[in-house]
Amino acid sequence: MSIRNSVLATLVLVASSGCATAYESAADEVGSATIFNSVGEDVGSVRLYSLAGEVTISVSVQGLPEGSHAVHLHTAGDCSAGDFTSAGGHLNPGGNQHGTRNPMGAHLGDMPNVPVSADGIGTMSTILRGSSDTVLAQIFDRDGTAVVVHAGPDDYRSDPAGNAGNRIACGIIVPR
Repeated sequence: MSIRNSVLATLVLVASSGCATAYESAADEVGSATIFNSVGEDVGSVRLYSLAGEVTISVSVQGLPEGSHAVHLHTAGDCSAGDFTSAGGHLNPGGNQHGTRNPMGAHLGDMPNVPVSADGIGTMSTILRGSSDTVLAQIFDRDGTAVVVHAGPDDYRSDPAGNAGNRIACGIIVPR
């Protein structure tokens, strides 16, 4: 095989296998979701990773309106309602108020906004509050957990949902 063909074969192998970050390569993937909009189009994905007693969630979206969008974990793994209200309220096993800027918060389901560019693409990654054993038990409880994307940004204060607007996309997190 020529050097050129060897380089091309390597590039094809790398491209087809995806590009994992160093964290993703070291961590165990423990869950995932596909995010759908209200007409059933795939608009994103979620990956949960566990490493060193922590759980990290990574969200990638495409085809959403430009701007900041709240992303929350919700109490039920159910996206069947057209407005995604079937997902219930925020995942809040500690009974806290909403928001990382609220002195009485935050919910386990409170996460940073995902910034979406003019081309409709955005990503967000964060460490979920709590130990991996506790967090994963809450996410993978008997009725599951949904990840919901909202029309607007979370203000990180307003209880119960950060004044983030309508739910525009939803995915059910499943264990790996």
